[in-house]
Amino acid sequence: MQLIISSLLSCFHWQNLLGMVLGLGVGLFVGAMPGLSGVIGISLLLPFTFGMEPTMALLMLVGTYCGATYAGSISAILIKTPGTAVAAATVLDGYQMNLKGRAQEALSVALYASVFGGLFSGLVLLTVAPQLAKVALKFNSADYFMLAVFGLSVISAVGGKSICKGLVMACFGVFASTIGIDPTEGVYRFTFGTITLSKGIALVPALIGLFAISELLNQTEKLFHAEKVEQSASASSKYGWKHMWRYKWTMLKSAVIGVVIGATPGTGAAIASFMAYGEAKRCSKHPEEYGHGCPEAVAASESANNGVTGATLIPMLTLGIPGDVITAVLMGALMIQGLNPGPQLFTQHADMTYTVIVGFLIVNILMLYMGKLAIRAFGQVCKVPYSVLLPVVLAFCLVGAYACSNSIYDCLIAIVFGVIGYLAEKFDFSTTPMLIGLVLGSLAEQNLIRTLTSSQGSLSVFVQRPISLLFIILTVLFVGYNLYSRHKQKKLERSIRNN
Repeated sequence: MQLIISSLLSCFHWQNLLGMVLGLGVGLFVGAMPGLSGVIGISLLLPFTFGMEPTMALLMLVGTYCGATYAGSISAILIKTPGTAVAAATVLDGYQMNLKGRAQEALSVALYASVFGGLFSGLVLLTVAPQLAKVALKFNSADYFMLAVFGLSVISAVGGKSICKGLVMACFGVFASTIGIDPTEGVYRFTFGTITLSKGIALVPALIGLFAISELLNQTEKLFHAEKVEQSASASSKYGWKHMWRYKWTMLKSAVIGVVIGATPGTGAAIASFMAYGEAKRCSKHPEEYGHGCPEAVAASESANNGVTGATLIPMLTLGIPGDVITAVLMGALMIQGLNPGPQLFTQHADMTYTVIVGFLIVNILMLYMGKLAIRAFGQVCKVPYSVLLPVVLAFCLVGAYACSNSIYDCLIAIVFGVIGYLAEKFDFSTTPMLIGLVLGSLAEQNLIRTLTSSQGSLSVFVQRPISLLFIILTVLFVGYNLYSRHKQKKLERSIRNN
């Protein structure tokens, strides 16, 4: 306890406070810009940390991480363009709330849910980090594969009106994830003789295309036909924790999902947000509202993806295993400072380590107030006429896609997926299953190959391991429940029509 108190006092040194504020500012900016991400923000700041004190440097980078994770929801809600991949689930209902004139409410729900998820994961990081890290370390390739399968089962909840159409789009997404070089044999596949496709399909350009460019095409069509494009009106900005109380259990469950997924190396916040979204819809008293502007859905996805932030630091700090790409960069920042991630951080550098962990909690508190300022600034986007806004957003989308690898190829990928998303909507196909397939496809493929190679082709390994078996049971229960709910809903609709 004395160590925590001294760490708290250290966080309020002006250098450390300045580092957190600067990091948050950079994170909010890069997170809200389509195509940019926390990885880019941290990479840009990394050279500036070389001459800093380790504590200030790490707090600044942690601030960038948290700020970028939340800020992806801003552009997701306002212009249907997730600033980061982790905000993909927020688009589904956040943008619909914007179209209904509830942009301010959606942005506020996203902010408070993000802060809740971040604080929850920070407390977990502070109290039970070693225990959760040990559990995550027990995962092997079979467990990772079944985790990916469980993630794909979310399609049964978010696949639109037709599960068959949802499965078709999911298979298309999984297929897209296999384009490029085979990870085991190193041969080209599905490149159709084009060397450019050997790079594969990057997630961010595909995400920008599916959600942003497809929506730009839809809005352009409305303008072309001289239809009135719905503008968003700001709601009351007096939104506080008392308004979020109705979503308390949804946020808590979603934050727990985020922590579990985040503490599992190699997964990511995108998976957590979709799992939380599906679970919230399954337990909701009004599941039919999901996908049509439901604040509870926004709270679920944002609480989950920010719940991941603290949890990803658990395996990195305690075991030296990065939970995702961002924590891999953070681990590099530690090593640049002459610090080796692992158990020795809690013994040889306990003061600095606990200051960073306590600082993580303070960063999320600061994010609440800085986020309100960001909402007011970015909220002005809604007042710009669509005839001006659409070309500007398209430019940002293409710049964001190009920034992923400084390649025109990624811009072409964004455009192609934008056309696919536009056409899919015309034929009542949901693009969400395709995105889930694209996110989880490579994770499932790589771990399936590793599992079958180590087991010499035997499938019994999936039921022999307790963790893998648990995910199998959860997948069956989740899909079965959603199929039953759909059947019950259709039966109710038929009885209403007959009466």
